[in-house]
Amino acid sequence: MRCHNIHTMKLVSPSLLSANFGELRRDIEMLNESEADFLHVDVMDGMFVPNISFGQPIVKHIKRHARKPLDVHLMAVDPGRYVTDFADAGADILTVHTEACTHLDRVLHAIKDRGMRAGVALNPATPVILLEDVLQLCDLVLIMSVNPGFGGQKFIDNTYNKLEALRPMRDRKNPDCMIEVDGGVNTRNAAVLFDAGADVLVAGNAVFASENPKETIHMLKQ
Repeated sequence: MRCHNIHTMKLVSPSLLSANFGELRRDIEMLNESEADFLHVDVMDGMFVPNISFGQPIVKHIKRHARKPLDVHLMAVDPGRYVTDFADAGADILTVHTEACTHLDRVLHAIKDRGMRAGVALNPATPVILLEDVLQLCDLVLIMSVNPGFGGQKFIDNTYNKLEALRPMRDRKNPDCMIEVDGGVNTRNAAVLFDAGADVLVAGNAVFASENPKETIHMLKQ
């Protein structure tokens, strides 16, 4: 989804980590009918982060029912091992952590060579300057606004400073690159995050714990 005015759009990527796993297809259908732009899929390996979540078979199942692009966030050690697996499973965007990649340039090239859009995620303590030499390869930069591995955490306010540092670097080096924020996003801080430079907001609990998830997605985009 290349778009010249991408930075005037407000995109929302609901996180299926907060969905009802017993009713996963129902929740995917709800998102298909909503104003959601992507479906965010958190893949955790139990090593890079403490928890274990979806693997390739579940991503493949999600892909069968989803009518929105799959925004796959790979929280795994040595993620280059899994690029082909997640391409085959149906990922449209594959985001890897800079902290987990010894050879980040190589992994980003591998993702793009498999026809996916390439994303890089930064943990809260990782400075955006580390992206200086790979930003031209990125279709998306994911700023973690909580420490990854658990849903429902409190938003880290330093995220706004990171957006302020990243946006001019992105505009200079790769204007087509989207900036995504994940963690503690809700209807109270969404507008501020968009104003600060975010193009895509990942929301889990804010969407799935609400009485009307479709309306919440609509409100996040406003």
